Amino acid sequence: MPCKGFDFLAFPGYLRLIDGLPRRLIRDATRLTLCPMPSAVDSVFEVAFWLNDRALNDNEYIQPTKLQSMLFLAQAYYALAYDGKRLVPAIFVADEVMGPIEPSIYAAYNKGRPNLTIDTRLDEDTASFVDSIWRRFGHHSTEYLSKLCHRNPAYKAALLRGRRAEIPLDEIRKSFVAAVEKAEAPALTQVMKPKVLRDQTGKAVAVNAWKPREVKGK
Repeated sequence: MPCKGFDFLAFPGYLRLIDGLPRRLIRDATRLTLCPMPSAVDSVFEVAFWLNDRALNDNEYIQPTKLQSMLFLAQAYYALAYDGKRLVPAIFVADEVMGPIEPSIYAAYNKGRPNLTIDTRLDEDTASFVDSIWRRFGHHSTEYLSKLCHRNPAYKAALLRGRRAEIPLDEIRKSFVAAVEKAEAPALTQVMKPKVLRDQTGKAVAVNAWKPREVKGK
């Protein structure tokens, strides 16, 4: 049986159940599905640490604010590329200063990169995707990426609901679809690199995503 969302409001008993609950709880509850979308990785820290290491490989230190922007863009473009699926099992909330942030990363990076043992060896497809995100956005400044995320309609709508309001993934995806159509954000084809390129002679050349160095003794 295919996995489908469930329209709770179409179930009469559910209306009686939620009667009297605060509006915020009702709104959150009605977004539930019987089969939530899976994510490509087990933890948001896998992608965050991967980006940290990728930046160091390019002799760059990625600031926490830039990391938040990169994670938001990665989540958005993954949902855009894979029909609403999640890259990381996380939510993003609206912060009036930093823009869209992932709360766990925000707390953990309060004093720099946290001392956690995280396996950053992503599977080939995920590594290729995150590498594409880095290649497309990594060279931009923290300020540029922050402005790009701040003007996102889904972020703005969440901010109007209140400080640290959740930015639903489906709203993020739809906002990027609209932004791409208006040329306000890079198209998916400008972000995701093809797995196979051709050289000047027309010969196929495989493109490998960057991989973290193996650490001896692991």
